[in-house]
Formats: sequence, structure tokens, C-alpha cells
Amino acid sequence: MKEILDLNNMKTQILFANETQEEESFHQNDLVRLFPYGLSVSADVTRPFLLLKDEAHQYTLPVAISPIEAGVSLAQSNRTILPSTPHKFSEMLMQALGVEIRQAVFVEIKGSHQYMRLYMSGNPAVTSLKLRADEAMSLCLYLNVPLYATKSFIGKSRVMTADIEASSQKIPGMGNLDRGNGYLN
Repeated sequence: MKEILDLNNMKTQILFANETQEEESFHQNDLVRLFPYGLSVSADVTRPFLLLKDEAHQYTLPVAISPIEAGVSLAQSNRTILPSTPHKFSEMLMQALGVEIRQAVFVEIKGSHQYMRLYMSGNPAVTSLKLRADEAMSLCLYLNVPLYATKSFIGKSRVMTADIEASSQKIPGMGNLDRGNGYLN
């Protein structure tokens, strides 16, 4: 499959020593299927983490997302209220055009951002798109797109997560959010 569009060539504000410069190459057999497990808020409340786990709970992929993506993901997962999502239009447009996202694979880390490649069918001109994971996760969850990563990517993401958490504790005012209410540990 060839790359058609790379929508994000933005520079990041935080640089880490373990930054990768290339998209991971993989074979379908190398991929670990991941499922949404939960949401974690670290000391930096502006970067919550969506936790994805494999079926056996052997691998955990923390995905740094924006507070907006976290809120949309939580709202979509609440089955006790009427479904409300900003992705309904996207879903209807894709259906009308005959486009389907077949799978999403985490492929790259740049600075403090993870990137995923969405593989699609239905349009021969666009077979895949590479997007920042924090911009596509709630859509993928809403559309029940299968999520995958290599074991290597999962390991690199854990290092990235530790770097994000360590750097947020160095920022004045971000270190200790527990004000004695018992809700944050």
C-alpha cells in the first residue's frame, strides 16, 4: 500500500531523546490487536491517556490524547444515555462515499505525539492516511475500527509516556494535583 496523504507535518513543542524519525514497517502477523480499556489522568491533566490492552491483558499501550478526545471517548462509551457524538456526520459521509476504515495501526512517535495509519477501502485514490493518534482515536472508537500496534511500538510508547509524565512534574504548578480530597493519587 502506498502513502497518499500525510496530514501532520507540524513541529512539536517537546522533544525527547528517544524520538523516532521513520514510520515503523511491519507485517500483519507482527501486529497486536488492542482494545479500549480505560482512561488515565496523570499529573498533567492536559494530556490524559487512553489505555489500550490486548485481549490477554499482556500488553498495554498508553495513548496520549487531548482532553477533548478524552471527553468524546467517555461520552461515546456511556451506554446509559442517548448516543451523541461529533462523528455522526463523518460516519454518514463515509457511508455515502462508500469509504470504510478497515484498521488503524500505530506506526510512529514524533516528540510527544503518536501517529497511526488508517487503512481504508472504497476509494482507489486514498488507501491510507497518517494522523496523530490524539486526533483520530475517538473516531476510530466510534466506528469500531480494529486497532493494532507492534510490540516494539508499545515499548517505545511506554518510554514516551514516562517522559511526558516526568516533564509535566518539572513544570511549576503541575507536580502535585492532590489537594487532600482523596480523588487523585
